[in-house]
Amino acid sequence: MFAKTKRTVAAVIPAAGSASRMKGADKLFLELNGIPVIIRTLKIFEDHPEIAEIVIPTRADAVEHLKALCSEYGISKATKVICGGATRGESVLLGLRAVDKKCKYVAIHDGARPFVTESIVSDTIAAARKFHAAAPMVPIVDTIKEKDGCFTSKTVDRDSVCAIQTPQIFDRELILGALHNAVEKNIPITDDCSAVEIIGGRIALTQGDVFNRKITTPEDLVFARAILESKGEK
Repeated sequence: MFAKTKRTVAAVIPAAGSASRMKGADKLFLELNGIPVIIRTLKIFEDHPEIAEIVIPTRADAVEHLKALCSEYGISKATKVICGGATRGESVLLGLRAVDKKCKYVAIHDGARPFVTESIVSDTIAAARKFHAAAPMVPIVDTIKEKDGCFTSKTVDRDSVCAIQTPQIFDRELILGALHNAVEKNIPITDDCSAVEIIGGRIALTQGDVFNRKITTPEDLVFARAILESKGEK
């Protein structure tokens, strides 16, 4: 199935979220300069030389629409558009189970994070090959406080914290076991790295990008359009 290259990485792109913070609009299908957000996201993985296939867990009512978009925009690696689960963790787990077993590593990336770059993906793959689990990060620039009710309790050292982005890339068997554990025990997780940390794993950090931002609110769309303008898209 796969050419004799370094294509041993699958991408799982969860796209089953709700529109609760986007005032009822599905952020994944909103267009940025005429191109749906999800397609901009998928294009990076479609074009990346180390990605063998793309699996997209989504809502049941969006499966056929996503298949049609992938066909329209030439996302040929997205051969599996499947129904996701009730939670993000369940959706990603279903996606992982659909990944071809020839893929030793899996990159899990937010469908609504369309400004990831090839270099971020490449650097994180390289780190995952060496350390089994890796994720891009950006430093925190604001002052971070712990709070006690409506009051601050102490200031957190910014050098000890960072903001984690996606893609988060793992040895396939490692993340399969970690997510199965979290879902089976109903452990709340905020990202896929959390599932690995729960079972004692460590995540290697790579350099992210402030532009690699997830589109979640209407305000994020303003930021996204500004990024496109800065890149010369009008």
